[in-house]
Amino acid sequence: MHDWTTHDVDNVVDPPTGYNLYDTDLALREAVLREGAAWADDTLHGIGAELGQPRQGELARLANACVPQALPYDAQGRRVDRLQFHPAWHELMRDIWRRGLHCSAWAQPRDGGFVARAAAFVLQGQLEAGTLCPTTMTFAAVPLLREQPQLWPRLQEHLFSADYDSADVPLESKRGMLVGMGLTEKQGGSDLRATSTRARPAGEGHALIGHKWFYSAPQADAHLVLARVGEAAPSCFHVPRWLPDGRRNAVRVQRLKDKLGNRSNASAEVEFEDAWGVMVGEPGRGIPTLLRMAHYTRMDNVLGSTALLRAGLVQALHHARRRRAFGKALETHAPMQAVLADLMLEAEAATALALRLARSFDHVGADPLAAALQRVLVPAAKFWVCKRAVQALAECMEVLGGNGYVEESMLPRLLREAPVNSIWEGSGNVVALDVLRALRSEPDAAPALREWLHAQPGLPRPALHELDTLCAQALQDTSLARLVAQQLVLLVQTALLQAHAPQQVADAFCATRLGRGGFVFGAAGAAAVGDAAQLLRRAWPLD
Repeated sequence: MHDWTTHDVDNVVDPPTGYNLYDTDLALREAVLREGAAWADDTLHGIGAELGQPRQGELARLANACVPQALPYDAQGRRVDRLQFHPAWHELMRDIWRRGLHCSAWAQPRDGGFVARAAAFVLQGQLEAGTLCPTTMTFAAVPLLREQPQLWPRLQEHLFSADYDSADVPLESKRGMLVGMGLTEKQGGSDLRATSTRARPAGEGHALIGHKWFYSAPQADAHLVLARVGEAAPSCFHVPRWLPDGRRNAVRVQRLKDKLGNRSNASAEVEFEDAWGVMVGEPGRGIPTLLRMAHYTRMDNVLGSTALLRAGLVQALHHARRRRAFGKALETHAPMQAVLADLMLEAEAATALALRLARSFDHVGADPLAAALQRVLVPAAKFWVCKRAVQALAECMEVLGGNGYVEESMLPRLLREAPVNSIWEGSGNVVALDVLRALRSEPDAAPALREWLHAQPGLPRPALHELDTLCAQALQDTSLARLVAQQLVLLVQTALLQAHAPQQVADAFCATRLGRGGFVFGAAGAAAVGDAAQLLRRAWPLD
């Protein structure tokens, strides 16, 4: 009798499960406490425990493996333009709504409310990113819609509801609602001034004719849409999915996008066939109106990329601590230590920056620095953190080797999710130029930010003077916009770590970042990070 056993399965690593995402992230917990949301610590502990359970990971996998489908007609041939999602999507969305990520900072305002919501968003984003798209659009729409007396009384209860309601029925028959966006057209892309969709007065609103090349979350109960009235600049319109008389609005889904990532979430191409909408804001001021909304969605881009950085880091550290290579744990090899420590620094710096920016939303209007951080640093952080996430996740995948490259690992999904945060709500050049625009047009923002940076005792004086010179040059030469955004974020991250992180973390970040643009992770070597094992234990305390 033959023994067909060819080998023992040994030295393989199962993915981490059953851990608390919040309790194991010391940098996040410290930021929550110092930025004014200590009152949310117990709630975040509960969210972290829930999201770490194996069932949650399976829901995320299913929602991405079983992508949404467009159902333009019903069985009798009537035009319905419905979408069909896997049940896992709806379960994830119900949990998000129950946790209040779509409205909590608005519905229950209190000091630290934006910080607490930001921390919960970072935890949620480590599990699944596609569900964050309708979440952030609904959240960001609230400050615009509550200024509309013709809309807000009817929408407030639904927008502040903790009940996610997936039913495709008129709003009056639902417990909650989603809000999407429809801005991008074929001919315009990021240039929203090229909008060609037209709107003409119709009853108490306007009738829209045109198209949108990217219509985010087409199943949403309403969308904020750009269209022109006559020859004026674009205006913003609230376009409901169902008309006040109970008929379906004439928004025709042409097809769903087959995207690189964010696959659990639906994005569509649509056409308006006299679709009815109500103007939001002043006529011809649609782009400035929606740029206000962009402050919140760009902030969520930063939070989403911070979540991806953390998720990838956890996968890499867990694997490297358990995988043996050439006779010892992968984590103990000096080159791997340098890479992992560098990834840890990137994730911690992103976390510190993200929650400091969230705090600025809690204090805007009362604090000149908060206004400066929100206006100047949010687009800069959106540029830098989102781009760094793409590179960092590729390194995290490489830590797992071939096992990280196959779909049984979550690394491919994390890596595919990362680029959309750079593209959506203003690609790299758009947001970098927005940083320069803010420095030029906001008379109080640049001085407040400069004064704060120069008051930080841990920042190298030459680097500060170089930033001052660079900003002055960039106002004359916009090709330097990306460099301004990069250096500004790196200095702010250094200042935050010098003030709040262990000295070794701050010193290692300063040694590996300032003046070393263009490097790959781990290239600075062991000397730059010091005791790598101590850094890695801080990042991932579980054996």
